[in-house]
Amino acid sequence: MQDTSGEEIEFVYQVDAEGAGGRLDATLARTFADFSRNRIKDLILQGAVSIDGTVTSEPKYRVKAGETITLVAPEPEDPEPEGEDIPLDVLYEDDALIVVNKPAGMVVHPAPGSWTGTLVNALIHHCGASLKGIGGVKRPGIVHRLDKDTSGVMVAAKTEHALKALQEQFADHGRTGPLHRAYTAFVWGTTESARGTVDAPLGRDQNNRLKQQVRRDGREAITHYQTVGRYGGEGWDVTRLVCELETGRTHQIRVHMHHIGHPLVGDAVYAPGYATKVNRLPEPLATAVRGLGRQALHAAELGFEHPETLEEMLFTAPLPEDLATLEDALAPYDKAYPR
Repeated sequence: MQDTSGEEIEFVYQVDAEGAGGRLDATLARTFADFSRNRIKDLILQGAVSIDGTVTSEPKYRVKAGETITLVAPEPEDPEPEGEDIPLDVLYEDDALIVVNKPAGMVVHPAPGSWTGTLVNALIHHCGASLKGIGGVKRPGIVHRLDKDTSGVMVAAKTEHALKALQEQFADHGRTGPLHRAYTAFVWGTTESARGTVDAPLGRDQNNRLKQQVRRDGREAITHYQTVGRYGGEGWDVTRLVCELETGRTHQIRVHMHHIGHPLVGDAVYAPGYATKVNRLPEPLATAVRGLGRQALHAAELGFEHPETLEEMLFTAPLPEDLATLEDALAPYDKAYPR
């Protein structure tokens, strides 16, 4: 993806052998998940799509391997999110901020394809008049995000001052300040050492704009991990890790664990080749893994300095039901790793 102006965004896709023969509208809808198939069809009819530099208006055109498809779409306008009565697991709340335990499956902020049902929609309804305004609008200040399918602790600001103070702490990543973030992760394989650090820059995957990858020209990304459990049987091994972030990049833990050969259990994006490994697992472990439907990653701890009282605060969230079930299913295969 490449920005072409402040009002348009350019998306470029080169058809590979696997995608050859598909309809143009279906191919683009599958490749660029931010757009529905109907939206893609409208853009094609409007002349927003070209193939190898030639504009086409045929949604049914069958694409060929090697063709370069360019889609130029208007920058989406963000609607004002509306409050929705969505249950929240509130860990703490005062006039300056709110801390919640986000469930897996919930998007943090409204975006194309997810305008409703988000954490922001829920917070607007829950907080109501206690929101003092961010940028002149009564909305929560989102300081950090978790992937849709990552569960765990999140903090949001209710005031401009709280937002700025928390943003400064997250920008520091705990290097000199009190910010602390710890994640529980279940990964495939056996880690070689008890502790380790992955220092590998990340950037957008050149072949899939929805993914990140380790890139020499990427942004600095550092993940520290500690092995806290090892499980295994005939033909399979799983390790439980505690991961701490020194930076906060998109999909950071997921990409870094994949990079060192230990992708997260259940991660359909970064561990697709491990899907068949589930067939080697004994029951009820195999059922527990299949039942995840997401990466086995949970933001278990979040610590920061309160922007008003300056008190150092630490919040924890226990494993959600799906990961607790996975942990119970792994227990009989515990390799008694020293804790």
